[in-house]
Amino acid sequence: MVVDEYDVWLFDLDGTIVDADWAYTREVFDRVGDRLGRDFSDRESEIIWHGLNGARDPQLRAWGIDPAEFWPIFHDEEDPLARAEVTYLHDDAADLLDDIHRTGVPVGLVTHCQEFLAGPVLDHLDIRDWFDAVLCCTEEVGWKPSPAPIERTLAQLDADGDRGVLAGDGASDIGAAWNAGLDGIHVERHDPDRRGHCVLADHRVRSFDELRRTRSTGRSRR
Repeated sequence: MVVDEYDVWLFDLDGTIVDADWAYTREVFDRVGDRLGRDFSDRESEIIWHGLNGARDPQLRAWGIDPAEFWPIFHDEEDPLARAEVTYLHDDAADLLDDIHRTGVPVGLVTHCQEFLAGPVLDHLDIRDWFDAVLCCTEEVGWKPSPAPIERTLAQLDADGDRGVLAGDGASDIGAAWNAGLDGIHVERHDPDRRGHCVLADHRVRSFDELRRTRSTGRSRR
């Protein structure tokens, strides 16, 4: 299995291991739109929530929205407990993590989800102890695809120089993995037509179950 090929595993959180019910997302964007004086369509909400077009700030600017104004409002309209209660675990991610834990290698979480939101989600789903290190990106730490949050997490795991991999659902996850010298696994949780492009990665899967049935074929980008 691909699980056996790596000495350290890192994961993204939202869209990779967990997801929130769409109704919650829709309500958040409705409230944000009311405060900004701008309606967000379902498509626009989906693009920003899931990062379908990659980095979110350039997309916001393309729509004429100042990210410095948008994000404080967006985070203010998020309810940590409400979000945790409507967040569900992807079964394929749980099964993969179970396989990884059996190997005894360290596992880290690197997420753009802010700590005030990520903490309640991890606690509500009772999965905090699945990870040996949890890093929530900030302006100070850096954002994926920067390698900085990956490198900091590897240092926390004492895994610098080990053969590692990062699994995520977005291009920024794979970019961060490659920039930090790791392999990247892209799990496509959306119809590629909705994303509008393919995300390159060392492993591209529709479900993590595929990784449990195959072996690594090497680093395809090199």
